[in-house]
Amino acid sequence: MAGKKTEKTNVMRVLEQKKVPYEPHEYAADATLSGEQIAKILGEDPDRVFKTLVTQGRSGQYYVFVIPVKGELDLKKAAAAVGEKSVSMLKQKELLPLTGYVHGGCSPIGMKKPFPTSIHETARAYEKMFVSAGKVGMQIGLAPEDLAKTVGCGFADLVCERAEA
Repeated sequence: MAGKKTEKTNVMRVLEQKKVPYEPHEYAADATLSGEQIAKILGEDPDRVFKTLVTQGRSGQYYVFVIPVKGELDLKKAAAAVGEKSVSMLKQKELLPLTGYVHGGCSPIGMKKPFPTSIHETARAYEKMFVSAGKVGMQIGLAPEDLAKTVGCGFADLVCERAEA
């Protein structure tokens, strides 16, 4: 498979248009893989690999949260971060029509419409973080600050506290 060219996704086109450096990472497409399994395939610390979650606020507004794959979105913290009384997870069947992405391939970059987005604050500790490239089986590595600038968002504490073992 030497010389196989990585198929460009909409995410990659957006980043190239904005001249944002990124590294594409392709792996066998399997929507059943967990984020932690994807981190292992990439050979990366799961704390540096992030998932993109879409929610709806009580107001009806949609919000995007980017959190570590091992983390669980704290809905109260998420609501507070965006100034809502409450937010709830979007139903899986609503994801594609709303964002243009399928479950397992949702990226905070290049959605059909821009939505208010927050990245979990731990991302700032890393030189590079990983998010979906907009397709199952593809991830991109980029600087957290570049992601924040690209989607016009900030950082906040968004995940549930982990019980210490």
